Amino acid sequence: MSPADIAVVATAEEFAQAKWVRREVFVVEQEIPEALEYDELDATAVHLLARDPQGSPLGTARLIRGEQALALTGIAGRILLGRLAVLAAARGTGLGAALVGAVERAGRELGAKECELHAQVQALGFYERLGYRAEGPVYDDAGIPHRTMTKAL
Repeated sequence: MSPADIAVVATAEEFAQAKWVRREVFVVEQEIPEALEYDELDATAVHLLARDPQGSPLGTARLIRGEQALALTGIAGRILLGRLAVLAAARGTGLGAALVGAVERAGRELGAKECELHAQVQALGFYERLGYRAEGPVYDDAGIPHRTMTKAL
């Protein structure tokens, strides 16, 4: 998957596609309650959307920045990568790594020095291969074990 297939969400239609991907992955597949999937951070986050050449959505991620990131991470200059979701049919193609890279590039453009994410424990190896380091204990988020991970940008 080429990074050229990933763009910042700019329209309501693109945002609806990103939300649809998240619903398919988190609500339908992982059975996370829909009320927990969407939050007030969606309104101000930078959302990225990956689409195939025909325009069908394949994956998404969001970037929390500024004061909201500071409130969530406690560290100035850190962005928060979240809601990384890739449809089952597109997994194993490199799309997830490309989405993470796109969030990191966007973060650097905003002046961020670090990126934090809250990884499902089953995905720790994926993020470690991308240079993230686990910090702190495992904790529960929406009934799924997670661990905080960080990476210098």
